[in-house]
Amino acid sequence: MNKNLFTYKKSGVNIKAADKFVKFISNTSSKEKGRKKFNNIGGFGSISNIPRNIKNPKIVACTDGVGTKIEIANMIKKYDTIGIDLVAMSVNDLIVQGAKPLFFLDYISINKIELPKLKSILKGILKGCQMSDCDLVGGETAEMPGTYEKGKFDIAGFAVGVVEEKKILHKNKIKNGDLILAVPSSGLHSNGYSLIRHLLRGKKININKNKFLKTELIRPTKIYVKEVLKLIDKKLLNSCANITGGGLEDNIKRIIPDNHCAEIDLREVRLLEIFKWLRKNNIKDEEMLKTFNCGVGFCLIINKKNLKKISKYFSRTFEPYVIGKISKGPKKVKLHGKFNWF
Repeated sequence: MNKNLFTYKKSGVNIKAADKFVKFISNTSSKEKGRKKFNNIGGFGSISNIPRNIKNPKIVACTDGVGTKIEIANMIKKYDTIGIDLVAMSVNDLIVQGAKPLFFLDYISINKIELPKLKSILKGILKGCQMSDCDLVGGETAEMPGTYEKGKFDIAGFAVGVVEEKKILHKNKIKNGDLILAVPSSGLHSNGYSLIRHLLRGKKININKNKFLKTELIRPTKIYVKEVLKLIDKKLLNSCANITGGGLEDNIKRIIPDNHCAEIDLREVRLLEIFKWLRKNNIKDEEMLKTFNCGVGFCLIINKKNLKKISKYFSRTFEPYVIGKISKGPKKVKLHGKFNWF
């Protein structure tokens, strides 16, 4: 063999390893039971059915990633939960429009194909799809030596859903006097990790030696799909918001119609321990509010007459509670009071 020959493998791209991963994806996803679907993994495109029981279907599409939470995964060598995060970040956006997730695609770019790592991520993605009642229909895995350092990678996800036109959650469904309900988060979800990593470096904290942080920083994002779709089906929901980057204020204002105001009482927010830990470690309230969900992963806006009908669709851990109301006014969000940290 001529050692002077230039090959793709010598450049750092291993096609055989990539093919093994594609085969693993195909074999793993085909084991999902109870689904009528086309087997598209490894093909040039993905084909899916639009549900026949929807008279006037509208397609909704979302894309997102998990940010620098991947660096936490690298620190503790745990990769399955960020697969769940990846699905959650997109499907939780889909349901804000009233859409039911249909299918999901992923994109993984990595320095070098590492099958154990990729398989773990993929298992998490499949679990997230199962929790969202949607199909993983394809994706792309790009081996990119020279772009990523050794051991580094990034992931992105793409979700497509469908909604009956008359069930779209438009802003005009929000009315004066409606209640704003907080649905608890599971923790940090997938936002604010650059700030967290900055804090860890500054305080020289090794999360592998801190059981609390090791658990909380990798805890997967709560997926709200099934609960919210039930509320929509029962006509109990006027609108909703996924609380991600930008926190409560920035995300709520995206759904508030003109001349209406979301009045939120911060004293009512039930703060989780991880946010109390962050606050104790020199992050001010203002920074907490605009960076993290602070324990509110999702918000529901409902007619007050429906309040007692909501809780039965949620587990006790994620039972919604009132944090505010809709009023008339030029400012879309007003925050009252302060968090009760202690």
